Amino acid sequence: MNRRPFIAGNWKMNLDRESIAALLEPLTGQAADLPAVEVGVFPPYPYIAEVIRRVQGKISVGGQDLYFEKKGAFTGQVSGAMLRDVGATHVLIGHSERRHVFGETNQDTSRKMAAALDVGLHPVLCVGETLDQREAGQTTQVVWDQIGAALEGLTISDLTGLTIAYEPVWAIGTGVTATTEQAAEVHAEIRKMLSGMFSDDFAEAIRILYGGSVKPSNVDELMAVSAIDGVLVGGASLKADSFTRIVGFSL
Repeated sequence: MNRRPFIAGNWKMNLDRESIAALLEPLTGQAADLPAVEVGVFPPYPYIAEVIRRVQGKISVGGQDLYFEKKGAFTGQVSGAMLRDVGATHVLIGHSERRHVFGETNQDTSRKMAAALDVGLHPVLCVGETLDQREAGQTTQVVWDQIGAALEGLTISDLTGLTIAYEPVWAIGTGVTATTEQAAEVHAEIRKMLSGMFSDDFAEAIRILYGGSVKPSNVDELMAVSAIDGVLVGGASLKADSFTRIVGFSL
């Protein structure tokens, strides 16, 4: 099946208005010239509305997280409805930093998935194992547990906008990238799980991204793997020269 590649930048807690403007000017023009590739960015909350205004629909824009309640006395949290209200279309759910820095559980990702779908956001579900878990041979079980919890009780019609990002925790921000063989193996396991939970057709339609020290020097090799439908980029998405090179991978 021909799945449209998705190249997404997670800016995390970085950039300001000046640096965002400098990044988006060349990136927006490039995205307009590459309709076969979906380009997305996930800015910090204060800049989402400004980024949406600047990209004028040429780039998908999402939140880095959301809270599972619709509103209330939850200081510092942002709801899915708020993201939609400013124009966001996507949201990251279960990023490893949310899990391992802020202590989010699989139950939390399940509730956040439901909250995102309830307001029509396209969720990008992040899954992946730590180095200890990989060395213990637990990669498949960890990823299956993460996906199973997040998608439990949902239907194919609920999940038409789903993207999954496999991000091995040991490769995020470390400069170490999973080999293409390691990434392909886990991507195949994820598609196998989706097929078992839903259907073969659904599994073949869902985009599965790779994330973890993606950079201009390795994006071509990663994107040459048929099981990899795009990349979720961290540090290399913060500068125009590196991110535009990644977006312009050898098609």
